[in-house]
Amino acid sequence: MADLDSKQRQIIEATEKLEADIIDFASRLVAEPSTLGEEASALAVMEAELEQLGFQTENVAIDPQTLGDHPGFAPVPWEYEDRYNVVGYRPADREGGRSLVLNGHLDVVDPGCLDFWENDPFSPVIKEEWLYGRGAGDMKSGIAAMIYAVRAVELAGFGIQAPVTVQGVIEEECSGNGALACLHAGYDADAALIPEPFGPTILTHQVGVLWFKVTVRGASRHVLSASSGVNAIETCFPIIAALRSLEAELNDGPRHEAYRQFEHPLNLNIGIFNGGSWPSSVPDEAAFQARLSYFPGVRFNDIRQKIIQAVQKTSENNPWLSQNPPIIEFYGFRSEGHAADRNLPAFETLNDCHRMLTGLDAETYISTCTTDLRAFQLFGQRQSTCYGPVAENIHGANERVHIPSVMQVAKTYALFLSRWCGLVE
Repeated sequence: MADLDSKQRQIIEATEKLEADIIDFASRLVAEPSTLGEEASALAVMEAELEQLGFQTENVAIDPQTLGDHPGFAPVPWEYEDRYNVVGYRPADREGGRSLVLNGHLDVVDPGCLDFWENDPFSPVIKEEWLYGRGAGDMKSGIAAMIYAVRAVELAGFGIQAPVTVQGVIEEECSGNGALACLHAGYDADAALIPEPFGPTILTHQVGVLWFKVTVRGASRHVLSASSGVNAIETCFPIIAALRSLEAELNDGPRHEAYRQFEHPLNLNIGIFNGGSWPSSVPDEAAFQARLSYFPGVRFNDIRQKIIQAVQKTSENNPWLSQNPPIIEFYGFRSEGHAADRNLPAFETLNDCHRMLTGLDAETYISTCTTDLRAFQLFGQRQSTCYGPVAENIHGANERVHIPSVMQVAKTYALFLSRWCGLVE
């Protein structure tokens, strides 16, 4: 950290003094089980923290009637009543700097089978240098770091020369409608940082992602005459096989240049499977829900059509399915990928801050998943990236985040605020 001037050293020292507050806030967020539709308690914790730290807060609703015609809006089968995002706004102390959005998602995925967890996933535990719990890495510790980076600048005795907006959004894990609603409400900026748990790297590319559901009808019979029925569960298998073939075709076909070094960058995942109602009855209905990714530059509608064609071709070659075609529904993610120039001014500033702390340039991260960057890159001012802590087992059992890396994120963001937004004595 030899390149730090006296002001920057003051900011780093102030950040270090806030470590207990950062980890305490992250832990309180982890303790709130903010799965889909249950985000209210985590939103309340964040709103109270923002108000305590002096932010002006606003709840930003997700209104399908307002957003329905937006090209980034993802239709979903659930309701939005009493569900919202929390925004904290800090006005500039003086003009002259560049504005900044700090965005993080409060929603988490279901913890799954609790037998695989060493502790209750919503009872945060610190062991050695790791904070454990669902959402600890993805991405509540990053939210704590980004909020307290602003506080660190103030604690060091400085004001900020540009407005800073902090966003705690929902539905990053399933639609992206939360971040889109904030952007649509006018909360954009000259740059946006998201502390996703990919480590202290600069994300330049991410794939597109879509969700879909396939429902298959069968013919129910008692098992004594099972051969005269049609097993809806088993009838799904050739459809899934066809989708696997499509996955292989997409990976083996033309690639975006950034993904040429990946062995298998595009992934199909059968995430939910439901079917049948009785072990001794031939099931008359089954459905599976899946996720498929695609390269930047490829359109959602093109991949949607490929999925439809794969299912239809399989159905045409099946005596039952040809007469009883599957129902295909697209919901949730329909997020196209993006590619960004590593030489953007915001990225260069972020890299300078990283180098001040580590002595090295930040590595470039090319993602095979999607994040809320999709909203800022496709519909905002586009100088946005992810730079976050080191986490393990995100979306799995025993999720954890490395506490020293959380502090590095807080320090880097605090330095970024000083350089990008500018300081006021």
